[in-house]
Order: sequence, then structure tokens, then C-alpha cells
Amino acid sequence: MTVAPPTPFVHLRLHTEFSITDGIVRIEDVVAGAAEDGMVALAITDLNNLFGLIRFYSAARSKGIKPIAGCDVWIAPEEERQPAFRVLLLARNHRGYLALCRLLSRAWRSGQVRGVAYIQRAWLEQEANGLIVLSGAEQGDVGQALLAGNLKEAAQRARRWVSAFGDAYYLELQRTGAVGQEHTVDMTIHLGAELDIPLVATHPVQFSRPDDFKAHEARVCIGGGYLLADARRPKVFTREQYFKSQEEMRALFFDVPEALQNALEIAKRCNLELSLGKPRLPNFPTPPGETLDDYMVRLAGEGLETRLAWLYPDPVLRDQERPTYQARLAFECNTIIQMGFPGYFLIVADFINWAKHHDVSAVAV
Repeated sequence: MTVAPPTPFVHLRLHTEFSITDGIVRIEDVVAGAAEDGMVALAITDLNNLFGLIRFYSAARSKGIKPIAGCDVWIAPEEERQPAFRVLLLARNHRGYLALCRLLSRAWRSGQVRGVAYIQRAWLEQEANGLIVLSGAEQGDVGQALLAGNLKEAAQRARRWVSAFGDAYYLELQRTGAVGQEHTVDMTIHLGAELDIPLVATHPVQFSRPDDFKAHEARVCIGGGYLLADARRPKVFTREQYFKSQEEMRALFFDVPEALQNALEIAKRCNLELSLGKPRLPNFPTPPGETLDDYMVRLAGEGLETRLAWLYPDPVLRDQERPTYQARLAFECNTIIQMGFPGYFLIVADFINWAKHHDVSAVAV
């Protein structure tokens, strides 16, 4: 009798050292550990930022591991007395990645409260295409309702997520050894069965090895302004939040195999391709009907005429010298166009012109 191979497990929650207040995982180390354990994919989901994504993406690809881009985010309360909560966002594709970038930028620019960036629920629902949402376990709004024993409210909140994200919304199960967590897991399983919402097993990785726990606690104390020896400080992490192997995760969720399987299925749904090592400039706005090349050539020609009028006040002499300058300008413009840099030069020109009109020194380097 042939025994089926165990289901591969994929970690979908990972706070690296780029989660400044609560993560100490070094990207190269965790990628090496995932490769050694034979993991086929791995996600990076730092808190409210994508700072480590490019480094992680390159490291994972170099080891033959599929990189998954995501973020652990704060969602602002919609009513004054409601608490904020967290969910996990994963980019299914490039569209989802851009949506995640827009949401984070908007949160940091318009949603900051006491230095924490919050995403408005309405913003997130507008960007539903291309994203997968994991419920956040006890830190999510559904989990908060379950912890309060309000099953009706939890179901109502879950249904709203499904109405916005459909089959891209999952209820998270976590077993980190926190007090009372198993009761929440049981209620989440029951809720998923009642509403036909898929479950997914995740593990909030904050440090690499079990013996890194104390160093991680020190990092958390620094971020929160506490002393490590303070017995009254909040202790929100456990010793179990290290980078567990696939075998450890299968043992942890042996009774919910579909939740393990869904971690792999989510990894299959996330397919982000990034083009690295190539210049990517913003699309500089041009007048209708004009390309970047045409617009740059026209502005350069206008600038040349202004310059010639200053160099040669005599119109006759100016006409005599103009062909030499025009030939040189044509050569320069053609070189810029061949290199694909018209957009770059238009952006630089825009900076310099703004500086000149606002009495700001502008120096070419």
C-alpha cells in the first residue's frame, strides 16, 4: 500500500526585522531555513510596510522558493467606541501588489493616529480585486467578537468580508500557546462550517529559533518603552512564535487538515512577478496626442530658442549659429530617446523649474 506524501505547509505570516517593533527575523536566515525544510513557498507580511519585500523576493527566488507578498495591517474602527483590529493582506498578482502599495501609502499619509497607520475599511473594499484577506485570528474583528462570546456579531462581520472578497476571505486558526486560544479556535472552526468560509492554519512568526525569544522580548520592550524586567508590562507574544518546520505545523493542526491544505492553496493563488534591476519611472503627464519623446523634443527646442536669444541678441548672428546648436540638440535628444530616458529628463526638468519658480537653489550633479 502506497502512503501519500504529507501535504506541504506554507508559512503565510512572517514578521521580519523590518517589523521594527516586534520582529527580529533576518530575511536571509529565514529563507535559508525554509529551503532547508523543503518549503515550496513563503510569505513576508511585515507590520504596515513592504520595506523588506524586494530583498525577500530576491532571496527567495535564489533558493527556488516562491515568494508571496503581503502585509499585516491595522484597520481603523468605523465607529468611535469600536476598537481597531488587524487583518492579513496577501497580493494574488501584480494588481494586488499595486493595491497593497496604494493602501499603505494612503494609510501613512492620511490615516496616521499617534504614529500608527490605519487603513479605512472603505479603502480596502475599493481595492478588493487582487487581494486575499486572512481574518487576523484573535486580532481581527471576527476574532474579537468570538473572544467576547458574541457569535451573532462574529457571523455578521464575517459575512460582510465575504460579500466584499468572496472566496478570497479565509478564517485564520492559530495555536501559539496563548491562554484561552483553543476555545477561539473551536469557535472559529464552528463559524467556518456554519457560514461555509474556508479555514487556514497560520503561525505568526516573530523570531527564527526558540532560544531567540528573550532577544525578541527585548526588541518589543524597546518598541513599547518598557523594561524587560517589568513584571507589569504587556506580554503579547509566546515562546512558540518561532519559525516552525512543516512537520511541526502538521503536528500542531493534525485535527484540521483542510486548514493546512488551504495554506498551500493560498500560496498557489498568489503569483506575483516583479521586474527587478530595470529603471521604472513614473508616467510623466504629457499633452494629449504627444508622446514622451515628442514632448521632450518640443520642450528642448523651446528652451534652445530662449537660450539662443540670450547668447545672440543680434537676430542675424542668431540665425547663422542656430543650425549648429540644433544639430547638437538633435543628437542629444536622439541619444536620450534611444536609452529610454525621456521620462527621467522630463521629471528632472520639472523639479528644476519648480525650484526656480520658488526661489530654491537647484544644482545639477
